[in-house]
Amino acid sequence: MKRCFKRVSLPSLAVLVALVLLLERPSAAKDVEPPKDTPDFTQREAEFWINSPPLSLQDLRGKVVMIDFWTFDCWNCYRSFPWLLALESRYPGLRVIGVHTPEFKHERVKSNVEKKAKEFGLEHPVMMDNDYRYWRAMGNRYWPSFYVLDKRGRTRAYFVGETHEGDRRAKQVEAVIQKLLLEPDDF
Repeated sequence: MKRCFKRVSLPSLAVLVALVLLLERPSAAKDVEPPKDTPDFTQREAEFWINSPPLSLQDLRGKVVMIDFWTFDCWNCYRSFPWLLALESRYPGLRVIGVHTPEFKHERVKSNVEKKAKEFGLEHPVMMDNDYRYWRAMGNRYWPSFYVLDKRGRTRAYFVGETHEGDRRAKQVEAVIQKLLLEPDDF
């Protein structure tokens, strides 16, 4: 009888287990609870904003807001941008605010972030979160992460991971946005 399985070396098995754990990591995002009261943006100086003067949540009242935590060397982040751009064009009542929280030193340089934002076609406001203050205030742990805020500025949904047009997560996000856009503006 011929063997169907090849013997796996211990180092190969260790690499395989590490990859499985790494790929499973986004599912651990269920443990992350977004703050009940969404904190205001932490950067007030124009030097930390791209495509916009500094914003506050008060400036965005009456709009459904998606906060997108990203960093430009994150493949999962930039592979999500086509979906994010399509979402912005499909829902004019939606405001996307990027929060660029760097992983590496070269990602802290504003001109590098501006160049990448332009390359990716990002025209929405982007706040540079080089000191991780907003990342920590939101209790965030992953790139990309998407927080959906209602018209009052309250976090109503949270999603993690690379997202593409038509996939399960994209449909979930879109359902939340549609629901929030229909809510009354009475506040």
